[in-house]
Amino acid sequence: MSILAQGAEIPAPHIEYAEIGPLLIVLGVAVVGVLVEAFVGRTWRPRVQVPLAFLGLLAGFVWTIALAWDGVPHHVAAEGALGVDGPTLFLQGTILVLALVSLLLIAERGGGRAGGHFAAQASALPGSEAEQRSQDAGIVQTEIYPLMMFAVGGMLIFPASNDLLTMFIGLEVMSLPLYLLCGLARRRRLLSQEAAVKYFLLGAFSSAFFLYGIALLYGYAGSVTLSAVSQEISRDAGSETLLLAGVALLTVGLLFKLGGVPFHMWKPDVYQGAPTPITALMASCTLVSAFGAILRVYYVAFGTLEWEWEPALWGVAILTMVVGAIVAITQTDIKRLLAYSSIAHAGFLLMGVIATSQEGLSGSLFYLAAYGFTTIGAFAVVTMVRDAGGEAAHLSRWAGLGKRSPVVAGVFTLFLLAFAGIPLTSGFTGKFAVFKAAIEGGATPLVIVGVIASAVTAFFYVRVIVVMWFSEPDADGPVVVAPPATAIVVAVGVTATVVLGVLPQPILDLAGDATTQMFVR
Repeated sequence: MSILAQGAEIPAPHIEYAEIGPLLIVLGVAVVGVLVEAFVGRTWRPRVQVPLAFLGLLAGFVWTIALAWDGVPHHVAAEGALGVDGPTLFLQGTILVLALVSLLLIAERGGGRAGGHFAAQASALPGSEAEQRSQDAGIVQTEIYPLMMFAVGGMLIFPASNDLLTMFIGLEVMSLPLYLLCGLARRRRLLSQEAAVKYFLLGAFSSAFFLYGIALLYGYAGSVTLSAVSQEISRDAGSETLLLAGVALLTVGLLFKLGGVPFHMWKPDVYQGAPTPITALMASCTLVSAFGAILRVYYVAFGTLEWEWEPALWGVAILTMVVGAIVAITQTDIKRLLAYSSIAHAGFLLMGVIATSQEGLSGSLFYLAAYGFTTIGAFAVVTMVRDAGGEAAHLSRWAGLGKRSPVVAGVFTLFLLAFAGIPLTSGFTGKFAVFKAAIEGGATPLVIVGVIASAVTAFFYVRVIVVMWFSEPDADGPVVVAPPATAIVVAVGVTATVVLGVLPQPILDLAGDATTQMFVR
């Protein structure tokens, strides 16, 4: 006779909803946004979707602060699916703030009207009469807001996942909306759609690797929970072939989202083709989420397997730094140059994983926050420099920008110097924190490679600065357009870059406090 037939009661799952409040708010707003698209008239949708998304992100951030303020939680939630701890709350708070800033860029458009970043009607063929009619009618495509909120929800799940299946769900919830958003650029529609297809196909392959890695690790440990995998590794009771193969395939999926070499080829094409506000969202929030997931997996599940995976990550980190730095020198498109810069920075960030220490974790958290603000500010400047064909992305079009618009050129110079790691900028403090942790962790040769790669990256940053300040502007050169919301984004980026470079200690202390207990197991 079954237990139910005997009248026994099965206790209902107990979930503390307050602990996952930020995630529930963001996903709830995304669902409400879908309902708005279905039942609210086209004229009113922009007036509802933008405030709704803004308030949802703001409420999620406030809730995250409230959770941390109660005394850093350190346990698993949602029936063991999600971890609630200091590093997770720091990462989620960073993602929500960066998403709020990115939302200002996304909202600063105008649909199909002049200066808009997004296609008025995604279903219209590029260059067709239907596309022209939708642009002339001033149609505003508001589906991007619920798509963005779903993507942000996935970004919150990804680094908080306490088991591999939940992590895979977070990966897909994050990635699928981004595949769509990358193909919605108003200008250069074919390039945008090509970028979306490339991102989708390569992303599907990486997800397959990730899922296959989960299957192998389940075969090894009999569980997909990170702590259970760690315990099985400590006991050394399973098949080493299954374990190492599972670790390798899982790492492929994680490194793809991070953009580590040799899984980086999607990044320049997607960054170039996607609408620049979406590029800013991906370059900041997606990077934070993906790197947070890597930190959790390697610190929690594979912490006792350090001798096996460290040499491989050394090789990936070196390749990522060197390839990102060298290939960037050959780029003539600003967005592709920033993409290869992002690849190089991914290599610097991997030192935080290799350090396998509290200092490595706290340094990585600070680096992610600092780099996120600088990146959004840089892409915001890219949206401001325009010519008749839209954004003036080719480097030659930026010649003489310092004479044409010294303020914008000065701001972009500051961001480039921060990327290069010049002292008194946030980039210097972030690199110093990660390099210091790597040296203390015994990775001094890796730091030497990182310093050399930083010197190489400084070359192409300085090249852009020279083009802006020491070249004569063309008579038909681009104009600088500074919409209010974009100007706010640039101001936020400048403020964060300067403050985190001159007075970094409060955020360093915050990152250090968040890592006091490391990730929950």
